[in-house]
Amino acid sequence: MAESFVIVEAIYPGMTQLDFTGPHTVFGRIPKTQVIVASEPGGAIESEGGLVFAGTRRLAEIERCDLLFVPGGMAATDVINDAAFMDQITRLAAGARYHTSVCTGSLILGAAGLLKGRRAACHWAWRDMLSLFGAIPDPGRVVRDGDVITGGGVTAGIDFALVVAAELAGETFAQVLQLNIEYAPAPPFNAGRPETAPPEVLALVRERMAALLPDRRAGVEKAAARLRATA
Repeated sequence: MAESFVIVEAIYPGMTQLDFTGPHTVFGRIPKTQVIVASEPGGAIESEGGLVFAGTRRLAEIERCDLLFVPGGMAATDVINDAAFMDQITRLAAGARYHTSVCTGSLILGAAGLLKGRRAACHWAWRDMLSLFGAIPDPGRVVRDGDVITGGGVTAGIDFALVVAAELAGETFAQVLQLNIEYAPAPPFNAGRPETAPPEVLALVRERMAALLPDRRAGVEKAAARLRATA
């Protein structure tokens, strides 16, 4: 890249911080990039769990970007119906070369009309909701479809970001980055996917998710209806 490549990380209250901080750790080390952390109101943004990110720029103040990134979180299905936030996402996406997300951030891309006919990843529990935006749900940990690069749930953010690093600076550099951050996952349990988790663990998680489903689906359906009305 001959000149600075602008990455905008669009965050919002209630996001899952690891969805954001995993990729941010990688993005901030890619050469010749300018990484901007922004939010609709600017200033301090409190993530899910109470961790606060101070000094974010206002999205409206950012003229353009080359790569737009949105993290996920339980609040993703609320923010997709926040007109001020979505207007800025749509505006920045119009001039971006890449549209990217982690976890339920793909629902935000979908609500902005960026995923119609595209394959996209999402957290496994909410992945099927992508179809309401005309997207093709994909179980991959990192999924690329043209200019759209999406990661699965939460911890997939580092995998996703390394794919982006390879795209922008080459595979050797991405591998150097991976070694520098000692990214060599060796989880203590093989319970990170519904296909591998013990049945009793999966049942417990599904029970919790089922209680959250009605409100989350209502938010997605509202955003999907609005998108259809403006198509």
